[in-house]
Amino acid sequence: MHFHQHGYVSADPRIEAAAGYGIDRPQDLPDEVDVLIVGSGPAGMIAAAQLSQYPEVNTRMIEKRDSRLVIGQADGIQARSVETFQAFGFAEEIIREGYHIIDMSFWNPDPENPEHIIRTGRPKDDETGISEFPHLIVNQARVLDYFAQFAKQSPGRVEPDYGIEFVDLSVDGDTGSNHPVTVTVRYTAGARAGEERTIRAGYVVGCDGARSGVRRSIGRTMTGDQANHAWGVMDVLANSDFPDIRTKCAISSKHGNILHIPREGGHLFRMYVDLGEVPEDDARKVRQTSVDEIIDRANAIIKPYSIDVKNVAWHSVYEVGHRLTDAFDDTDDTTPGSPCPRVFITGDACHTHSAKAGQGMNVSMQDGFNISWKLGQVLSGRSSQELLRTYSAERQVTAKNLIDFDKEWSTLMATPQEELPDETYLQDFYVKTAEFPAGFMTEYTESMITASTAHQELATGFPVGKRFKSARVQRSCDANYIHLGHRARADGRWRVYVFADAPAPGSNASSKVTQLADWLSADPASPLVKYRRAGEDLDSLLELSVIYQQGHTEFSFPDVPTVFRPHVGEFDLEYVEKIYATLADEDIFDVRGISRDGAVVVVRPDQYVSGIFPLDAHDEIGKFFDGVFRLRTVTSWEQQRV
Repeated sequence: MHFHQHGYVSADPRIEAAAGYGIDRPQDLPDEVDVLIVGSGPAGMIAAAQLSQYPEVNTRMIEKRDSRLVIGQADGIQARSVETFQAFGFAEEIIREGYHIIDMSFWNPDPENPEHIIRTGRPKDDETGISEFPHLIVNQARVLDYFAQFAKQSPGRVEPDYGIEFVDLSVDGDTGSNHPVTVTVRYTAGARAGEERTIRAGYVVGCDGARSGVRRSIGRTMTGDQANHAWGVMDVLANSDFPDIRTKCAISSKHGNILHIPREGGHLFRMYVDLGEVPEDDARKVRQTSVDEIIDRANAIIKPYSIDVKNVAWHSVYEVGHRLTDAFDDTDDTTPGSPCPRVFITGDACHTHSAKAGQGMNVSMQDGFNISWKLGQVLSGRSSQELLRTYSAERQVTAKNLIDFDKEWSTLMATPQEELPDETYLQDFYVKTAEFPAGFMTEYTESMITASTAHQELATGFPVGKRFKSARVQRSCDANYIHLGHRARADGRWRVYVFADAPAPGSNASSKVTQLADWLSADPASPLVKYRRAGEDLDSLLELSVIYQQGHTEFSFPDVPTVFRPHVGEFDLEYVEKIYATLADEDIFDVRGISRDGAVVVVRPDQYVSGIFPLDAHDEIGKFFDGVFRLRTVTSWEQQRV
């Protein structure tokens, strides 16, 4: 961690000093806010956590419950999400707490006794090393707790306003207003329960689930397949003679199917139990299936084994349906210069699917991450409102891909073994598609924040538009082994990774890195010069890191250009921990396919690669950031404090 730059710290360094709207934050929901987040689920909580790093933005989050979530319905945490948790500072804690999925067992009818099941395969969960992070099972409530803690400890001090529900909203046509959204809310708890009031908001982010009132208020509707297959799901504490009771399993038998998922803590497990096809005239009667019926069905499916349930923590019945809205905001006119969106929807409010692929919470969090840094950057005056159009354009495609994948996976899960091409078909599908459910197939296309792939050959292991896939390096100043991507915090900054050409620092040989450093530090067209505000640290907007081709004993940090060792904080302290060397047996240039001529890799605040550039492409780099940032403007927050 990086601290002490403002003076000696002896308390918890994760607790940052309050600033902006975080100072003396009012307990009551104010009449006017910059961003109103509706719902404190995964998308809402990560959005609040990210926006808490923009204390100049007045962010509030309302939740109709009167307190924190106790039992979460989602539990699967894919590696991409753990990677995201790393940026928010709690990956290590949740890794310790969670159940780790290492293998997945596949069970099918015994050919010699079809009434019984036998294990037919046990592949590794991540056979190809997709990520250095694990696949976890953790109660959704704990994930929300960690995001809430981050938000409360960040400068903006954002906390949920519990006991307030969304009623309706309207957007004024006055494009000159900073707060054109009128929102009606209702108190659901406490002395004011039942009372309605209106507030004004600059933007609204709807994270309020499949029955979203925010979605309804902007006229968006869900379209897609009707549900036609029911599943009972239960979290239980039980004893069992089933040998894989502590292993994730896909179970197919003559009596139906089960997706079995062990939970954290050593005893709890979840079963998604196949309840069969739902007749068109069912009128949701299947929803009345009791937990005892679900348990009986599970015992029939896993014969000759059984479960003896001692306690039911939670259960539900749902029907698989795949639905999607045509856009994730309130704007149909995407012509540049037309009014930009003011209202956004995330997660189940705009895409629904089965739970079989374990993607609901994971994709929802990436929705929230995506829109929140963009709102922060716009409202802090760093970017134009046009940036907000990229949210729906990026995330709607991602959701469509998820639904297509989930249709295939959930259909296979419900298909009797004898109707599949062969007994290993489901297992083979699971292995060959592992990168998608791990969360790493998202690939954003060219836009104002994603450059073309013209220079992709300079860094083939960092595909433009996909998340930055970390690799190990060695820190120059202290020889520590570092995962390069793990150093990036969810603080709203962009990252620029400069992979050096051949000359070592301090050598007499001409180096393109030295020339780039000179341009970055002094040229009026450099984003560090053009967009850095008075009084800000050199790395306040763009955090630079440099990775040399030499080992850490072959150069010293004082020989590295000063732009890579910025002076920070009120004491003007030199920070030298962003200068890296390669490892002899794990050279990042080889591991990630980086040209020995060097490359510049630009990564946006939510960890996706925005562009690859040659070291000497100064004009091209400058023009890219000109499309991202805008020159200094006075924010509404600053106007109110004049």
